[in-house]
Amino acid sequence: MKILVLATNYSRPDGFVSLQYIHSRNKWYIKKGVDVSVISFGAKNDYILDGVKVYTLETYKSKLKDFKYDILLSHAPNLRNHYKFLKKYSKYFENVIFFFHGHEVLVTSEIYPEPYDYNKKKSSISSFIRKSYDKFKLIVWREYFKKIAYKSQFVFVSNWMYQMFIKYVKIDPKIIKGRKHIIYNCIGEQFENISYEIGIEKEYDFITIRNNLDGSKYGIDIVTRIAQNNPQYKFCVVGKGEFYKYNKKPNNLEWINKNLTHEEIIDFLNKSKCALLPTRADAQGVMACEMATFGIPLITSNIDVCKEVFEGFKNVAFIDNNEENIDVRPILKELESLEKEEKNKKYFAENTVGEEIKLFKRVKG
Repeated sequence: MKILVLATNYSRPDGFVSLQYIHSRNKWYIKKGVDVSVISFGAKNDYILDGVKVYTLETYKSKLKDFKYDILLSHAPNLRNHYKFLKKYSKYFENVIFFFHGHEVLVTSEIYPEPYDYNKKKSSISSFIRKSYDKFKLIVWREYFKKIAYKSQFVFVSNWMYQMFIKYVKIDPKIIKGRKHIIYNCIGEQFENISYEIGIEKEYDFITIRNNLDGSKYGIDIVTRIAQNNPQYKFCVVGKGEFYKYNKKPNNLEWINKNLTHEEIIDFLNKSKCALLPTRADAQGVMACEMATFGIPLITSNIDVCKEVFEGFKNVAFIDNNEENIDVRPILKELESLEKEEKNKKYFAENTVGEEIKLFKRVKG
């Protein structure tokens, strides 16, 4: 089976990382015997990464246009790249599969929270432009999806994502009936194979790991407020950003200004009693899924998508983002009293990417 994947950008051999959730899928496809090629709209030259062939758009036009692929995949489709490509070249493909990961089919101003005050100046003008663009893109996609639905499949990384697609794209669900699929993102392989070590001495009571502290949807202000209200506990926040340049850091909170590899994340989790990962908006929340699967007790937010994705996880508790004085003592006590269970395999590759390959085979026939 030969598939062609459209990606706005892609990780490179020089260490540049982009849209890693696409590359992790592609590596798994290759392991299962699928021939994978990628068009990276951000690539300046062709290259191979972990067996994945990555091409520029120019290479596709000059050398690959007449090559027969079984399926075309479009991850997080945008108008600038994906839509233009599809309008021109989709006629060469018998099967198209769209993967929806978040903002691409949302009115972001209605889903994502207001930025932090120190970011508002940067975003005040762009917010109007973004809202106008969002409305325009949704109209364009609605009409296009109706036209191409007859040979397409629509994959959503959560049921919440599907519900938002129907709400904002405003497409008649009947048009994609039998063609829509809920398949969650997979977690990193390490979180499948390694488990949380309860018995070792813990350095922190609560650990929060985020790549970007400045995005208000990641709730670092919530973590900080919880730390202030629970001075008897030691908190650790790991991630890059300027949040604590503009906000006072509690004395019981240690901030480590760096991003971590999967191996380093596991080390920090094992040094902590509980993970604290509130969120104001997520299509799935892969990092939280990795932590819960790893086995560490996890506290996250009581919002619809979190309740969906953590259904069946006994080591996960929920908090109200807007509660001013959250006492984490009873929550931590209850989570620590739970007996260790076998790993929940909900987000293992076999149950996520494996389902994608089953879909490919079914579509190809």
